[in-house]
Amino acid sequence: MGWMNDETGLDKCAANFVPLTPLSHLNRAAKIFADKPAVIYGDHRATYGEYHTRVTKLASALAGLGVTPGDVVATIIPNVTAQIEASFGVPACGAVLNTINTRLDVDTIGYIFDHGEAKVALVDTQFIPVAEAAVDAMEGPAPTIIECPDAGAGFPATGRYKTYDDLLAEGSADFEWVLPQDEWESLALNYTSGTTGRPKGVVYHHRGAYMMTMGTVISWRMVLHPVFMAIVPLFHCNGWNHTWMMPVLGGTVVGCRDITAKNVYDGIADHGVTHFGGAPIVLNLIVNAAEADRRTFDHTVEVFTAGAPPAPATLAAVGELGFNVTQVYGLTETYGHVTECTWDNAWDALPADEQAGIKARQGHAFPMMEDVTVVDEHMKQIPMDGETQGEIVMRGNSVMKGYLKNPEATQKAFKGGYFHSEDIAIQHPGGMMQIADRMKDIIISGGENISSVEVEGVLMSHPAVSLCAVVAKPDDKWGEVPAAFIELKDGATATEADIIAFVRERLAGFKTPKMVRFQELPKTSTGKIQKFELRVLAKAE
Repeated sequence: MGWMNDETGLDKCAANFVPLTPLSHLNRAAKIFADKPAVIYGDHRATYGEYHTRVTKLASALAGLGVTPGDVVATIIPNVTAQIEASFGVPACGAVLNTINTRLDVDTIGYIFDHGEAKVALVDTQFIPVAEAAVDAMEGPAPTIIECPDAGAGFPATGRYKTYDDLLAEGSADFEWVLPQDEWESLALNYTSGTTGRPKGVVYHHRGAYMMTMGTVISWRMVLHPVFMAIVPLFHCNGWNHTWMMPVLGGTVVGCRDITAKNVYDGIADHGVTHFGGAPIVLNLIVNAAEADRRTFDHTVEVFTAGAPPAPATLAAVGELGFNVTQVYGLTETYGHVTECTWDNAWDALPADEQAGIKARQGHAFPMMEDVTVVDEHMKQIPMDGETQGEIVMRGNSVMKGYLKNPEATQKAFKGGYFHSEDIAIQHPGGMMQIADRMKDIIISGGENISSVEVEGVLMSHPAVSLCAVVAKPDDKWGEVPAAFIELKDGATATEADIIAFVRERLAGFKTPKMVRFQELPKTSTGKIQKFELRVLAKAE
């Protein structure tokens, strides 16, 4: 080994080793892109110099509220200025950012407040009533609520809480950011639906997010000063880490409160949006937009799509409108996308429908991942024949630390040295992956994960229900919606409207079944419900 056996004097020090963190990106951008546009939302415009100052004041003010390194700060905010700034402002005071799905029900938000032990909650005025009810449902100490009004969108302050602007006014622009001493320190806490119905707390580290921001630049073929529209909710894997990435390139983040075809087209035409991510439902909105909502533009818009495999016909149609779509795949546990449908220029000569079919594949690993592949039940590589099925597994720097307060689930997820996705896929020759099914009975509706077990749990609490099963029903708009099949108790009666209303009172609207059928459920000899038969029935409706 020669000199490598004696590395005296070759130690890590402050000069040659700095813990990786996405916070470094904004510190750098504030110096070299100080006058470049950083954030646009409504009437708000901020350069990188101004963005950095506002983020610093937020970090300072949170510290002034008693937030200390390692504390959790939750947010219930759409993709508007406060949420964008919180992406940096919360970790800049050493806290852990917990972005909460704005579509969740009161009980689940209360559980997340309790489980994550949120010390402060930044809440958009639209969601103040939900947050207040969630606090009332809590068992532990309640977070301090800071209200984030959005008067321009019709949500002026209630007057019941300190506002976000008031909080910033209390902060100091001279506050010294609390950068991680160890890149393994926790950066964010994101909750994901599990097979038990209760969400699990996925913990991100600074290193993983930093690597995501660097790998994405490569895979998305990005250059300086992109204009990125925040369509993927920042409560989904922190918007796939794209907000943390934009300062790397001196790019502009364009906020988007409501995802409509008009807002997407306006963003492209008015602000020159060059990139955005979104579930296939966003592609459907673009393709089916009313003529009055369409705007003309003369550049190609790069789009990452994930959440469910887009229909080849949708991909073909959106491509003709000036959008170049790349299919990506990942999970909350992997900071968002970790595979991409890498394109071979030889495919350009194929018919459009064949090209669209290839683009619907989940593809290969991003550069920051060590390995993403498909294995059998013995953790052996499956044949790459386009037919054999196995489970997608992955390892690399952009894999979560684990599940908060759930070592058993963490150990199971990391069995064999890989993260187990529980997604079933095939691999084509050359290794490109394509999802075939899901081991979890998770329904993906408009990019939102819905646990069938959670919906079934609510249905089973209905006094007339004896047995039930919830499966995914294909839907042109949402991709998938929940469909419920129910066996009623002897002598009991219920209507489809009764069942839907019952669930809607207890769960978020997007989790409510959109179809209910009353019948005897198909079962195996051991009494297990055969959901695959029900999926066939739901698809035929």
